Amino acid sequence: MTKLALKRAKDWRERVKFLTDKILGLRENQFVADVLDERSVQMTPTDYCFVVKWVGQVSWQRALEVYEWLNLRHWFSPNARMLATILAVLGKANQENLAVETFMRAESAVDDTVQVYNAMMGIYARNGRFQKVQELLDLMRKRGCEPDLVSFNTLINARLRSGAMVPNLGVDLLNEVRRSGLRPDIITYNTIISACSRESNLEEAMKVYGDLEAHNCQPDLWTYNAMISVYGRCGLFEKAEQLFKELESKGFFPDAVTYNSLLYAFAREGNVEKVKEISENMLKMGFGKDEMTYNTIIHMYGKQGQHDVALQLYRDMKLSGRNPDVVTYTVLIDSLGKANKISEAANVMSEMLDASVKPTLRTYSALICGYAKAGNRLEAEKTFYCMRRSGIRPDHLAYSVMLDIFLRFNETNKAMMLYQEMVSNGFTPDQALYEIMIGVLGRENKGEEIRKVVRDMKELSGINMQEISSILVKGECYDHAAEILRSAIRNGIELDHEKLLSILSSYNVSGRHLEACELIEFVKQHASESTPPLTQAFIIMLCKAQKLDAALEEYSNAWGFGFFSKSKTMYESLIHSCEYNERFAEASQVFSDMRFYNIEPSEDLYRSMVVAYCKMDFPETAHFIADQAEKKGIPFEDLSIYVDIIDAYGRLKLWQKAESLVGCLRQRCAPVDRKVWNALIKAYAASGCYERARAVFNTMMRDGPSPTVDSINGLLQALIVDGRLNELYVVIQELQDMDFKISKSSILLMLDAFARSGNIFEVKKIYHGMKAAGYFPTMYLYRVMSGLFCKGKRVRDVEAMVSEMKEAGFKPDLSIWNSMLKLYTGIEDFKKTIQVYQEIQEADLQPDEDSFNTLIIMYCRDCRPEEGLSLMHEMRKLGLEPKLDTYKSLISAFGKQQQLEQAEELLKS
Repeated sequence: MTKLALKRAKDWRERVKFLTDKILGLRENQFVADVLDERSVQMTPTDYCFVVKWVGQVSWQRALEVYEWLNLRHWFSPNARMLATILAVLGKANQENLAVETFMRAESAVDDTVQVYNAMMGIYARNGRFQKVQELLDLMRKRGCEPDLVSFNTLINARLRSGAMVPNLGVDLLNEVRRSGLRPDIITYNTIISACSRESNLEEAMKVYGDLEAHNCQPDLWTYNAMISVYGRCGLFEKAEQLFKELESKGFFPDAVTYNSLLYAFAREGNVEKVKEISENMLKMGFGKDEMTYNTIIHMYGKQGQHDVALQLYRDMKLSGRNPDVVTYTVLIDSLGKANKISEAANVMSEMLDASVKPTLRTYSALICGYAKAGNRLEAEKTFYCMRRSGIRPDHLAYSVMLDIFLRFNETNKAMMLYQEMVSNGFTPDQALYEIMIGVLGRENKGEEIRKVVRDMKELSGINMQEISSILVKGECYDHAAEILRSAIRNGIELDHEKLLSILSSYNVSGRHLEACELIEFVKQHASESTPPLTQAFIIMLCKAQKLDAALEEYSNAWGFGFFSKSKTMYESLIHSCEYNERFAEASQVFSDMRFYNIEPSEDLYRSMVVAYCKMDFPETAHFIADQAEKKGIPFEDLSIYVDIIDAYGRLKLWQKAESLVGCLRQRCAPVDRKVWNALIKAYAASGCYERARAVFNTMMRDGPSPTVDSINGLLQALIVDGRLNELYVVIQELQDMDFKISKSSILLMLDAFARSGNIFEVKKIYHGMKAAGYFPTMYLYRVMSGLFCKGKRVRDVEAMVSEMKEAGFKPDLSIWNSMLKLYTGIEDFKKTIQVYQEIQEADLQPDEDSFNTLIIMYCRDCRPEEGLSLMHEMRKLGLEPKLDTYKSLISAFGKQQQLEQAEELLKS
């Protein structure tokens, strides 16, 4: 370059610097025109472009003043270069609206130059407005201005900022560049790989890097830094470190970005030691900890819950001369908020404002989330409105958090106002938040608001009717849910059976089984054909709704149509419902079907069926099922089902099989459970095998566990069944000698046995002995004693017993009064019979068949057949039928009184 050219170059720099300094030195109340109108320096159009650029680096407002001054003076038409320059300044200052206005005003006055379009596209790209960039690119081509590589790089940047990457997007964008006749450069590749890093998309980054190598494009340090970042963000810290170590062999030396990317990789894993090592190496290489370094380490300690360390780093950062930026403050506030240290988070926000660092949307959102987690609604609300006053528009997260807070604190009106604003600004809640909204509105019976939210879900969020119904059900708005679902079905919308079953499951959990059944009925009526899952659900719901007959009918119909289900839940529901209703035969049939289709029952179902077969008196089948369960690896640690089987064997007097089962249990577990021994004693007792029962009792005494009252009662029952009542006292004495206290139940068992045998003497002896021992009589005992005395026609004893009952606070029941009616009728004390009948009426007891039959016979014997006949008519009105002996007595009584017509009429009836 010649000296003249060098002098000229020096001159323009001096001119531009001179004018830039004067403009930037202006006070607020001074104008750019005051400097430019002086014409103290001769400037060229190119000089003014540099003035706009240099001034714009400090103040975009002053740069725009320069630009507007030039337009007003008409000295230099805004050429393409000048327009591109001011657009670049406005774009960096994030002044999109002003940039668009400037571009639109000047577009017609400048030539279609690619640099101008690139500058405007760069502004849109910065804000991720891909559609606008695409429109400008199309406009360029339409006007004959061919896009260059910068245009396509800008388009790619806009697309990557506009939304999430889809599979193969990177390679597709590269191919689009090639289709335009251009060759992607390293900036193209770096832009895409950096986007992969932001999204932690390793797969896409590897594809793009492979394309770079395949097309012989030389990577630079930015490329390697981006790849290290991708590895780090995807948790591949070893890969990141390996690439870091290979840099020098590739001809590059790490810079601060490289170290920070590697630091992030290990900080993400929480590897404190490695982070410290990288930080020390960074310092040795002459790179001080910058804002990114501090932010990464602070975030790491925050995630680990070491908030004191994070705060200390924040203070060290300020002492080292590094000014915490908005990221630093946001990371700290977010970490402290998540750790429920909301006071500390609020203090950091105050320090941020004192440092004149303007909070961003993410900063405010982090603090609002912290307040929300701490349950501090007022502070969260205050922060939210402060954010809006500062000119920051809430995003989806901010709206969602505030809406959630209002809903959880039952501030329904505020929540609905915020919801309206949220929707107006183009945001809609996610499904989880919709569920909370619906739940709150449902509890407050706000039907109109629910319908509006449902419309928004459908029209704004694009949620299908069945999903909306599911949300309504989860919010416990079952009526609205059913209405929506029915509407969808009427409109022919194909149902997703999985979602339908999920809805029905919610009905089930809430106990609304009948409503679920009605809904399924509706679905079945409008469906072209019933599907197995729907039939299964219907049967399950009918069982839950206690509609067993309907469930069995549905099951039978399904079976008839060749329906086959492997739904274990359906079979279990049917069987449990049958068991609950004591429909054991039906339970057995369903269980057989289940096993026929090789559906493995659960332990609970095996247990239920063992119990069912025992109650049906099929202990052999129950025993077989228990053995089958054990063979399939389902041992019954709780031996209660074996006790049921032994009891069933005992009832059927199959004590040998009960004995065999206990023998098997003795081999399996020692010592045998007390309940098992007692069940075996009971089984022996049912057959009167006292000696065998006594042998078991002695074994329990010897080996344990020790006998109980049930064991003793079993021994006594064995003697009673065998008719050896005379030995009861002997056994009682032996037990007392062994220090066993004879229980009330044992005494009642003996008393009942002697009462059945009609031994009044022994009964009275036992009764008085029981009272002497401090055992008070029960209603059952009074009933047994009264019945015995009545049969023995012991009038005084009966009357004394009734008086004693009344003194003890017991009221004679109908069975006692009936026994007394028979007693007095039998001894022909008709006056006392009538008195007993009056006692029955005064006690508000309803006479039964025995009462009426006895009274009618009494009237017949007292030669009062008309009253007896009247009583018989009353008896029939109550749906009770007289016995044959009653008819005979009436006919005989009328015959004795020569009332033959009445006798004949009774005979005919």
